[in-house]
Amino acid sequence: MCGIYAYIGKKRNATSAVFDGLKRLDYRGYDSWGIAVINDHKILLNKHVGKVNKALLKLPKSSIAIGHTRWATHGAVTDLNAHPHFSSDKSFILAQNGIMENHEEIKVNLFKKYYKFISQTDTEVIVRLIEEESIKAKNIIEAIRKAFNKLRGRNTIIILTKDGQVVGVRNGSPLVLGFSKDKTEIYFSSDTLSFAPYVDQTLTLENGNMAIYSEGKITLKDVVTGKNIDLKDEKNKIQKQKVAKGKYKHFMIKEIYEQPNVIRAVIKQDFTSLKKLATQIKKSKNVYCIGSGTAGAAAAQIAFYLRTFGKINAISLIGAEASEYVDLINKNDLVIAPSQSGETADVLEFVEKVKKLKKVKFASYVNMQGSLMSRLSDFKFMANAGPEICVMSTKVFVSQISWGYLLAKIVEGKYKKGINNLIKLSQKINKLLNSKTNINRLKNLARILSRQKDIFILGKGQNLQIIKEGMVKIIEGSYIHAHGISAGDLKHYAITLMEKGVPVIFVISNDEVRDDVINAMNEVKARRADVYLLEDKEKSETSAISNIVSLQLLAYYIALFKGNDIDKPRNIAKSVTVK
Repeated sequence: MCGIYAYIGKKRNATSAVFDGLKRLDYRGYDSWGIAVINDHKILLNKHVGKVNKALLKLPKSSIAIGHTRWATHGAVTDLNAHPHFSSDKSFILAQNGIMENHEEIKVNLFKKYYKFISQTDTEVIVRLIEEESIKAKNIIEAIRKAFNKLRGRNTIIILTKDGQVVGVRNGSPLVLGFSKDKTEIYFSSDTLSFAPYVDQTLTLENGNMAIYSEGKITLKDVVTGKNIDLKDEKNKIQKQKVAKGKYKHFMIKEIYEQPNVIRAVIKQDFTSLKKLATQIKKSKNVYCIGSGTAGAAAAQIAFYLRTFGKINAISLIGAEASEYVDLINKNDLVIAPSQSGETADVLEFVEKVKKLKKVKFASYVNMQGSLMSRLSDFKFMANAGPEICVMSTKVFVSQISWGYLLAKIVEGKYKKGINNLIKLSQKINKLLNSKTNINRLKNLARILSRQKDIFILGKGQNLQIIKEGMVKIIEGSYIHAHGISAGDLKHYAITLMEKGVPVIFVISNDEVRDDVINAMNEVKARRADVYLLEDKEKSETSAISNIVSLQLLAYYIALFKGNDIDKPRNIAKSVTVK
């Protein structure tokens, strides 16, 4: 969840470089932030609650700095709990991305040895544990290594010493190194996007890797054994992608309007690679599609397409609840995971387990370069949707389900039809986005809904996961309670909530379940609820994808009328690297 960043070099002011990096990383968490720099063999620290703010940055220029932007897991959102955290003698400072699952146990033992704690964080426990290991270790590197091996959970840390050493250790949560073309500048970061304009090559640390900067060079070690590992730059050059709102007020609306291009990128996906995956799907006994949050809705929609068009036994799973399926899966099955970041902790934990224990084949569809999910994959696909900065995912979700639709059409043996339908879909969404009449209708509805406490959204068939994702978007952006309900399930429980003045949105396509949804709508009308209709009258296999665009726009305008921070909603982060 949190963001880690570091800069080492003399071409840029490290203080400003890390500040700029944190601005590009704050989608990972914006409860608090902090920067530590080396100045005259001392570590100086600046940290504050809230979003990264230049007005609060009061540090001198430096050639070495580390920084952190926090999504709180342990301890309240306070300056004291913000990262990085000092050692007792201020000889080093540390920031963490992850959760130390055994921190209470270790903290009790350290209390007995008279260590003091000034914060409520699990991160400070790691700092004190390194101090304890330093008593017997021959150097700080050895102390870090020994302490790290005592941590449980998915943890990634970065340490800055007063001697100018920078140490990064990865387990679970991502950590990437970037190198300028002449190798005189080195970056550490939680993602490649944050330093993309400044580097030529990258090195993604694997779990158990320890990267050490000391006296002008990087050394890589195995954190368990302490043995050196060959340092190799990755073959792929960094993708230098622009990150700017341009003419748009928010990244969210910009990314919604980029969706016709995103679908065209799906159309350009390598057919040979898709065909290989389709062949594996047809050979598999079961196909499990897994994701969390918005990617969970995408996984369920991909499973729907595989069942509907490919006639495949495709089962959708939510990452946090997937463990019960581990014993049911075997080597004849396949797992598919769509993900924006490729670093979602609960999904990765499941994938790592079934690959190790059951030798299952794994396919991923990811938008972030160099992710662990891609590196674990037998079949890996990049969304190529461009940077998605808004914490609420829009264009990547559309990319994921468009890809799932095309994959299902290949399994069905109708690749060309799938391509043609996606071309038409891209044109339809472009027309929808540029229709003033359509936009004004959605704005008017959003104005009404922005004053409500509850919103219900009903649909069926191809729109079932679409209404659930619409629900997610409304909740994320407006903080209004929304509930996505299967129209077919209305009579079984939710009809008790239908009464005068209750806002209910029906999402309808011109397909075989249309009459069922219309019947449900009439039943709601009879209870005098306020009914609103989002309908695609064109008969189309991709109708659901155009419908989600309307719901995304609606969620955007509701949040706008509420006056909320649209690109950075409260309490959530884009990349969920902890369970």
